Amino acid sequence: MSLKTSLCAAAAALALTLPAIAQDSSYKPGSVWFFSNIQVEPGQYEKYLDYLASNWKKVQELGKREGVILSYHVLSVNAPRKDEPDLILAVELKDYRSNAEQQAFQKKIEALLAADAHKQDTAAGERGVMRKLVGNMELQELVLK
Repeated sequence: MSLKTSLCAAAAALALTLPAIAQDSSYKPGSVWFFSNIQVEPGQYEKYLDYLASNWKKVQELGKREGVILSYHVLSVNAPRKDEPDLILAVELKDYRSNAEQQAFQKKIEALLAADAHKQDTAAGERGVMRKLVGNMELQELVLK
């Protein structure tokens, strides 16, 4: 084997190991967070919190029992500025879910609430008098090693 061939082989071997080296990162993917920014309509704060304390909480607790949801929080925004939310609903998921997992969980929600997807959609529309969804955000935690 010539020196040129040996050097090319060594370079090729090094090139093949670079992706493996790059994969050894200083972090790993963690849990997935969903944040919903809510502006509560005037005079509807207590009524909307009643909803959150009932059906919304039931769904989150189901998710925890099923091992899908790690935690959930209702955060009040103190002194919101113009166009900022009054509440932030935060839900921490173990990981992203496949379509099949999402559909299976939806069936469990329908059984829990005794309402199919159409009834749930209608109910969400009816909550429009209580609140306005002003934005969503999906984040994934990066756990430093």
